[in-house]
Amino acid sequence: MLKRESNYDKTPTVPISPDASPCLIGWEDILARLAAGLGKQRFLLCVECYPGVFVDHIAALLRDRLRPSLLVVSDDCLRSPQEIERMLACHLTNDPIFGVMNGIEIRDLLDSGRVHEARRLTAAVSDGLVVFVGTGASLIAERWDLLVYANMARWEIQQRQRGNGIGNLGAGNRHDSPASKYKHAFFVDWRAADRLKQRLYDQIDFLLDTNDRQLPKMISGDLFRRALEMIVRRPFRVVPFFDPGPWGGQWMKKKFDLPQEAPNYAWCFDCVPEENSILLGFGARRVEIPAIDAVFRHPVELLGQQVFARFGAEFPIRFDFLDTMDGGNLSLQVHPLAAYIREHFGMAYTQDESYYLLDADPDACVYLGLREGVDCRAMAADLREAENARTSFAADRYVNAWPARKHDHFLIPAGTIHCSGRNSLVLEISATPYIFTFKLWDWGRLGLDDEPRPTHIEHGLNNIQWQRTTDWVRRELVNRMGALAAGNGWREERTGLHETEFIETRRHWFTAPVVHRANGSLNVLNLVEGDEALVESPSGRFDAFVVHYAETFIVPAAAGDYTIRPAVNGGRPHATIKAYIRDGT
Repeated sequence: MLKRESNYDKTPTVPISPDASPCLIGWEDILARLAAGLGKQRFLLCVECYPGVFVDHIAALLRDRLRPSLLVVSDDCLRSPQEIERMLACHLTNDPIFGVMNGIEIRDLLDSGRVHEARRLTAAVSDGLVVFVGTGASLIAERWDLLVYANMARWEIQQRQRGNGIGNLGAGNRHDSPASKYKHAFFVDWRAADRLKQRLYDQIDFLLDTNDRQLPKMISGDLFRRALEMIVRRPFRVVPFFDPGPWGGQWMKKKFDLPQEAPNYAWCFDCVPEENSILLGFGARRVEIPAIDAVFRHPVELLGQQVFARFGAEFPIRFDFLDTMDGGNLSLQVHPLAAYIREHFGMAYTQDESYYLLDADPDACVYLGLREGVDCRAMAADLREAENARTSFAADRYVNAWPARKHDHFLIPAGTIHCSGRNSLVLEISATPYIFTFKLWDWGRLGLDDEPRPTHIEHGLNNIQWQRTTDWVRRELVNRMGALAAGNGWREERTGLHETEFIETRRHWFTAPVVHRANGSLNVLNLVEGDEALVESPSGRFDAFVVHYAETFIVPAAAGDYTIRPAVNGGRPHATIKAYIRDGT
């Protein structure tokens, strides 16, 4: 399992400037800069906050340091928790995991009477400073002399949810389960806040990184916008994050030198821009921003015109790791068909995916597709019995278990029953609808919270494609490798995905430089073999970019054609797996 030392970079940084001075660090310097810019007698300062920011903390600092004549906290202008619960009930549903996508805006959560009163009090201030702070502060203020945007990465938000540090907007649910708060944020808070943020990009005077409560960073809005423009014109990596799970393994903990106190690491989200962040480098200083900001601000440059025309400002390709080394099987599961996810959850596309085996022990397997002659009624009855904890589900009676070896590739179009078995490290390459997985059987175990993990038997049964049995799976989904091209020191292979999926994957083996034609489209790659490689622009559009074993990286459409070569000549063969959106699909 552990045949090499890894130089995997857990804090990849996009260098923006060698000069650290434009990046202010710490509340003292940040508040001093804001105080210096107040200027005239009557001044309106607005601090718009992403949900998850500790608004009370910022409000107290602004009150103590800036001494405003009036301080308006947006939480005081929200509807009551009861009103918000009634308004959101049809979107959040009673399901513990799934809601329905919707068009809720932050302004919909505000109480018009309370907003009117805040504006009346503001109008009464003829001399002095008025401060608006919180999520929706810009909507209450309507106009301002200075706009600060307090930003927040999703991973940090989740840590605050788990620690009961925060609840959801106006919900009064700080002590609810982390899963419940995540679901509420996923379907309502984050979507609504993102819509507002996109309308504010051009107006932001200062960008405030609040991921570290005690040590915030601040840059100018102009510098923030320039950084976003730089990101989408060169290869870059997002900041990976790691999370334990009931089936998690030990491969990443050892390979990537992760904190040893965690029981395991089940997931690594290595390229999910809606969830991951980006570190901007200013000399030795780092500013953390949500990676989705780059998608929202420059979708055509990042995705390419054709991909943007199909998906809009969404990043449609997802790379993540699933670690079961010395762990357990993933839950047996199925993803919804495209028509089903549209009808029931309002999503435009579904989670077609694949498993690329980055590493595997000799006993590793992938459960994929049904055995020949399966009785669907008997299987459904057994799943329901298992869900009610009256018996175990005999997965091997119904589902194929395929031997899995390093560099195998298993294709998993929506509707195919599947899961990774124990003792493997899977690079999951998929479309990006995030949480829509119908768990059918979780091997009789509990979650890390010692509670049963939710299953969705009926949703799953409505989506299983019963004709995808052994012979079909062997022919259509297991190691559909094919040679495409070769040159001096390189060869290219097609590895997937299935014809019903919109993602194409190509593997390149190389000991010399290999040219990649971007064709005006987004590429996502991982170095699946070799210690270190260099990504270079033949036309000089970007500086050489270094990637290490197992690192996922993004090549934006605007970066153009590129080459990849081993960092050290004469070494052993290297390999990348590349994903992109097929033309005309």
